[in-house]
Amino acid sequence: MTAYSQLLETLPDDPKVWLITGVAGFIGSNLLEHLLKLNQRVVGLDNFATGHRHNLDEVERMVSPQQWPGFTFLEGDIRNLEDCQRACSGVDYVLHQAALGSVPRSINDPITSNATNICGFLNMLVAARDAGVKSFTYAASSSTYGDHPALPKVEENIGKPLSPYAVTKYVNELYADVFAKTYSFNTIGLRYFNVFGKRQDPNGAYAAVIPKWTAAMIQGDDVFINGDGETSRDFCFIENAVQANLLAATADSKAKNEVYNVAVGDRTTLNDLFNALQAALKENGKPYKNSPVYRDFRVGDVRHSQADISKAASMLGYAPVYPIMDGIAKAMPWYIENAG
Repeated sequence: MTAYSQLLETLPDDPKVWLITGVAGFIGSNLLEHLLKLNQRVVGLDNFATGHRHNLDEVERMVSPQQWPGFTFLEGDIRNLEDCQRACSGVDYVLHQAALGSVPRSINDPITSNATNICGFLNMLVAARDAGVKSFTYAASSSTYGDHPALPKVEENIGKPLSPYAVTKYVNELYADVFAKTYSFNTIGLRYFNVFGKRQDPNGAYAAVIPKWTAAMIQGDDVFINGDGETSRDFCFIENAVQANLLAATADSKAKNEVYNVAVGDRTTLNDLFNALQAALKENGKPYKNSPVYRDFRVGDVRHSQADISKAASMLGYAPVYPIMDGIAKAMPWYIENAG
C-alpha cells in the first residue's frame, strides 16, 4: 500500500479543518473536491481575480449533498491581512494556492504580481503562524530553477530567475525558510511543474498551454507554438498535484521546512504535446487537421524543464499515478464538454 492510498483510507475517519486559498481556481477547486469527498471540513478564500464561481458550482455538483455543507467560502484577498486572519481561524491545515501565475503576466505587470505573490504570501504566513495551524503547504514553482541548465531539476540547485514571477516564487521560499528559523513555524513548498487538468481556464492571454491548445483544436482554430516546438516540459496531471498536497500537509516533522518537486520526472516537447492532444481528440470523435503555426520564442521562457522527484518520493511518499498521456486521456472528456 502506498503512503497516499493509506492516507486516503485514514483521513475520512479523522476529519480536519483545511484552508484552501485560491479555492475557486484550477488547483484550489480540485483540492476542494477531493477533500470534501474525504469528508473533511474546508474553508476557502478567493477574490476571483483568476478563479471562477463556476468552478465552485461544479465542485458542488461533484460531491454529495451531505459533503457540500462541509465547505465554507470566504470572499477575500490575501493582500489584506485581516482576510487572511479570518480565514486561518480554527484551521488545522493550510493549502496556500492563491497567486497570480504566468511568466508573461508578471513581465507585463510586475507590481501586481509582487503584491499578490510576495505581500500576500507574507500575510498568509503571519496569519497562519498566529493562528497556530498544524501545517502550512504552499504552491512553489519550477520557475525558481531559472537559468540553471542541468536536467533533471534537483531542489538544491537553482539558477538566476528569468522573470518577475520567478522572483516572487523564490522569495516565497526564502520567507518560509526565515519563518522556520525565526519563529519555528514549519512549512512545505511544492514546486509545481506545468500542472494540467479539469477546470483549468483555457481563456485569456495567460492561459496554460494544454487547455489553450485543446480549446483551439476543438473550435477548429490555429494552434500557435512559440519557437521551434522542441521546448520541453514536465507536464503534471492535477491528480498528482493533489496527492502531493495531501501528503505534504500531513507529513511528519522531519519532512517539513523543505521544498519538493511535483511532477512525473518526464519531459515532453511542444511538438509531441501537439500530436498527443490531436490524437486524444480524434479518439473522442473531435478530429483536428490543421498544422501548428510556429512563431517567435516567448520572453522569459525556460528552454527545457524536467523534475527529479526522488526527494518527494523518499520524504513524502509521493508516487505520481498519471503520466502525461494518461492525464490527457482522463482530462479530454472534460475539455470537450466545457469547450466554448
